[in-house]
Amino acid sequence: MPDWRPALDRYIDSRADRIRDVRRHLHAHPEPSREEYQTTRFLADRLEEAGVPFSVVPSRRGILAGTLDASRPLVAFRADVDALPIADAKDVPYRSTRDGVMHACGHDAHAAMALAAAEALWACRDALPGPVPWRAVFQPAEEVGEGAREMVAAGAMEGVKAVAALHVDPERPVGRVGCRARELTAFCHDLGVVVRGAGGHAARPHLARDPLLAAAQFLTAVYQLIPRNIDARDPTVVTFGMVRAGAGCNVIPEEVSLRGTIRTLSRQSSQRVAERLQQIARGVGEATETWFELDLGNSTDGVFNDPAVTAVCARAAGEVVGPGNLDEIRLPSMGGEDFSGYLAEAPGCLLRLGVAGEGAPAHHLHSPSFDVDERALALGAKILARSAVLMALDFAAPAS
Repeated sequence: MPDWRPALDRYIDSRADRIRDVRRHLHAHPEPSREEYQTTRFLADRLEEAGVPFSVVPSRRGILAGTLDASRPLVAFRADVDALPIADAKDVPYRSTRDGVMHACGHDAHAAMALAAAEALWACRDALPGPVPWRAVFQPAEEVGEGAREMVAAGAMEGVKAVAALHVDPERPVGRVGCRARELTAFCHDLGVVVRGAGGHAARPHLARDPLLAAAQFLTAVYQLIPRNIDARDPTVVTFGMVRAGAGCNVIPEEVSLRGTIRTLSRQSSQRVAERLQQIARGVGEATETWFELDLGNSTDGVFNDPAVTAVCARAAGEVVGPGNLDEIRLPSMGGEDFSGYLAEAPGCLLRLGVAGEGAPAHHLHSPSFDVDERALALGAKILARSAVLMALDFAAPAS
């Protein structure tokens, strides 16, 4: 049978301008987590135009495309579609048209690449090496760690034997791909802390029980003690990014609210950190006569790249960019990624796709100036399409 790879590549190359235009439309019209209705409609319309079978999930904020029949083994690839509550600082024609919301994490690129891969697999299905059962998953709410669970509940992983995804990497040049087997990202827990005291006049603190003082001591203790209580060989990060209290400079407030995040590389480490935080809160509360309430909220497991699936996806990436342009990621990231929700159902792999342009200023993920070199889009689409075929041959082929 003739090699199927050139057919996929030619189709994607012929659609390069369209892939770019899809990405720019999504970038200009971002929707934050839990609000991705128009994004879903836009992607559904593009799939319908290309004749790709699809279904919109019950929430109307996500899509399953390709092989919808779960009665036979299949493979999947995922794209997230939500944006972030960040104001776009770029001066480009496709700058966000929505104040305070932008695609600062590349999900517009992820969606455009997955759409192109799905269209290519469908258009070139007769050129593929036999039946290739595949499913594209367009998920909402990745940034708040909810979308994967929602899509799994909607049937995204029914019948799936292996799953892949790409994430853009602004620290890696276009044409290079980062790969790592085993641990790739951290276990993440949202942390909420409420400190309650007794308010009063700023001139008479002895008549109050100051929750601001208690919160300050708690923060200092956490930043000092957690690193001293956790094995230095076990990466752990506790960071607070929000403090809310008071309404006047001469009033001791009744309550202080803190919000932060816990990042570790294992569930056991997360539990140890949570226990230590409770101990610190009790100690500070007793010393300051205040009350602490800790809440470990939404959590996301770490991404564990299955070695066998990673080898297949790395082979696909190497075919596209050249094996010499594959980079081994030496250490896991302390960032979070709810792709882990799919990995609880089937083995999979997340690759890092370089999107840094030569000579372009470096703007990291979640930066208000974040952008991608759009030459990477066709490369990513080819990697996803090839990964789907190679995974199907290795993991979804019927037993002989």
